[in-house]
Amino acid sequence: MLTMTRRVGRCRGAVRMLLIAGLAGWLLLNPGARQPASAAGEMSQDQLDQRIHDYILAHPEVLMEALQKLEERQREAEAAEVKAALSKHADDLFRDRESPIGGNPQGDVTMVEFFDYNCPYCRLMAPIMDQAVAGDPQLRIVYKEFPILGPDSVFAAKAALAADKQGKYTAFHKALYGSRTRMTEAAVLKIAAETGLDVERMKTDMQQPEIQASIDHNAELAQALRITGTPGFVVGDQIFPGATDLVTMKKLIEQARSRK
Repeated sequence: MLTMTRRVGRCRGAVRMLLIAGLAGWLLLNPGARQPASAAGEMSQDQLDQRIHDYILAHPEVLMEALQKLEERQREAEAAEVKAALSKHADDLFRDRESPIGGNPQGDVTMVEFFDYNCPYCRLMAPIMDQAVAGDPQLRIVYKEFPILGPDSVFAAKAALAADKQGKYTAFHKALYGSRTRMTEAAVLKIAAETGLDVERMKTDMQQPEIQASIDHNAELAQALRITGTPGFVVGDQIFPGATDLVTMKKLIEQARSRK
């Protein structure tokens, strides 16, 4: 998965520092691990630091248990936030009229994909997506153009949305992923011509404000859902970041179907 989340490691480090500080406070207040509060208050800072140090060395499992509990609570909080975000943005995700549709438009399960034509992992997922659609006649796909890899990707995304105005989105989408070259402006225009698109009309349509608005809207939606890289999938009430295999994808689809 292509992403820009280097902050994660720093955040985890900060969380651990906060946890250690919290543990220090717990040692001061926990009757089983300290002297009375009045006695603790009379300790020098060096004595207090040494007491905390000695206790952690004698009971390292306490720190690990606290870390595990904190991470569990974080996961629960993130899951609740994701669920709330999915509910809030359901119309934009699943029923946005500006987003191209694939598979069965009347299918009983919808899979939303955020992608970039220059993302190698998205390219790996393209045939898996085709297999998922071919094997499930009730699967509906919503395509969210999410060009995060520079101007070439933005050009490709705009061209694809313009191709949708000619009724050739799916064919063009597959052709872009079928190419083994980077999607530069020249490559996109060449593939457009080979796909049978009216290239001059496509160039004109690419400049329409609703094309850029759709891309901007997808970026805002991805941010709201904490999708920071490509590919990113939403299936039912689950967000699945990164590439996966066909078996896992089918499981996600069936889980969404079973909850309907």
